[in-house]
Amino acid sequence: MKKIFSEMQRPVQILLVLGILVFINIISAYFYSNIDLTEEKRFRLTSPTKKMLHKVPDVIYARVLLEGDFPAGFKRLQNSTKELLNQFRSENAYISFGFENPNEGSIEEINKTREELKKGGLLPINLMIKSGTENKEQLIYPYAVFNYGERRIAVNLLENIPGYDQETNLNNSISQLEYKFANAIQKLLSNEKKNVVFVDGHGELSDEQTMSIQSVLNPFYNFGRINLDSAGFIRKEIDGIIIARPQTPFSEKDKFKLDQYLMNGGKILWLVDGMAMSLDSMNNTAEFIPQPLDVNLSDILYKYGVRIEPNLVLDLECSKIPQVIGQQGGKPQIELFPWYYFPLVSPRSDHPIVRNLDRIMFEFPSSIDTIRTANAIQKTALLESSEYSRYQLSPMRVGFDILRYKPDPSKFDKKHLPLAYLLEGVFSSNYENRVEESMLSGMKAIGQEFKSQSSPTKMIIASDGDLIKNLYDKETGKFAPLGYNKYEKTSYVGNKDFISNAIEYLTNDENIMAARTKQIKLRLLDKVKIEEDKLFWQSLNIGLPLLVLILLGIINFLYRKRKYASFNSQTNP
Repeated sequence: MKKIFSEMQRPVQILLVLGILVFINIISAYFYSNIDLTEEKRFRLTSPTKKMLHKVPDVIYARVLLEGDFPAGFKRLQNSTKELLNQFRSENAYISFGFENPNEGSIEEINKTREELKKGGLLPINLMIKSGTENKEQLIYPYAVFNYGERRIAVNLLENIPGYDQETNLNNSISQLEYKFANAIQKLLSNEKKNVVFVDGHGELSDEQTMSIQSVLNPFYNFGRINLDSAGFIRKEIDGIIIARPQTPFSEKDKFKLDQYLMNGGKILWLVDGMAMSLDSMNNTAEFIPQPLDVNLSDILYKYGVRIEPNLVLDLECSKIPQVIGQQGGKPQIELFPWYYFPLVSPRSDHPIVRNLDRIMFEFPSSIDTIRTANAIQKTALLESSEYSRYQLSPMRVGFDILRYKPDPSKFDKKHLPLAYLLEGVFSSNYENRVEESMLSGMKAIGQEFKSQSSPTKMIIASDGDLIKNLYDKETGKFAPLGYNKYEKTSYVGNKDFISNAIEYLTNDENIMAARTKQIKLRLLDKVKIEEDKLFWQSLNIGLPLLVLILLGIINFLYRKRKYASFNSQTNP
């Protein structure tokens, strides 16, 4: 009877276990969780991202165009994108997403999809896929399009920095996913644009010369211009100020207005040349003697903690300019030569403003030195020259003769010269204990009080005003992308990304950019060691499971033999 009851229980137990497994599977489809045991906490969202996600009030749908059969590297990008969006959804159920394959369907459907994506500015990349002994090309769209009501923002999932191999670029792409997605969602949620103004009145770059960066950031910022001479003061509603390559001196009144704007928590991006030098200066001469550019900002920058040196930085890592090397068939023969005064800077810092940025093109930059200040100002070197750089002190001669000779690397011995700094903290006023009565009465007339100490704020100083300058054709009204070198016919996108990130960091207090510091380490296997120990590991991988199975079989056999031997001895005394 007992045996019959035991046999009846067995199917019930099996059904119960199956039911529990099905229930767990259903629940897991709606709830996402993980335990992050990685060293760099790659599966943990940053606190600013979590806070931002908790504020999402309605459905945001991410349409990911990365469905399909890809090589291992792109498969990892696909899986990482899915995992991250699951994490976002676990923080807020209003985040939803779907994966699509733009290459699926009939030829007419595929062409229609591609045309729609092209209109939206989403262009494919050509991926080479190995299939057995054959190579085939496939167009893929590494994008995620975030939709919130009538608003939409497309995010490029792929980081492609020249000089990096595919594995490193894919790894960097995965590292930046959280920031890109969080940044897109934050911009979709923002009801008001930030106000950023360019300073006018001192020979700064014109509106046309800064149109490239404005066109990129116009969806998220209101841009304007302010002439400090005619403005009574700088309004608190202005979130950030850009001083772009001034050529004439600032008056004390103008500097005082900038100083008090900063004291009230304002943010400033200073793009100021150290020397009065441009390539146009050498149009009619093979040699030029540049002078230090005095725009009367040295004292105010010194007070805040930096000094732009009167020198020019030369770097073996540089862009190129054309030179005539002879005549051929009555026409000048032209070649491109490295122009050491135009450094190409690869960011070394892990700060979120510059981490994983492409190279940034400078034109005649100067080095920046830091100064001890009364208040503890945090100073971060954002951009530096390469290991093979040096500087020329004023007075100096700048000429094309330098291109005649092969450079001696031993003379480029001043490595990592700072070219851009981020300053953060509580600043002391440049006019502390020396403010004029006329300035005080002017402030009183507009209902403001003089402040000698700022509230916590930040600024960025770079020693090249051309970082934000785009080429502009007056005849056609067209402008080139920021960072475009007309001689090499190459765009250095690092310029656009650096300026964009700098403006965002200065004007955004939610610190979403913290996610840009995420780093996923490549733990590559030792290929030499793999080849040496290949036979051992293959044997171990094949043989060990078989040995374990044989061992378990022997143990099971001995156990059953002993069990039934004991049972027989009890039933047959």
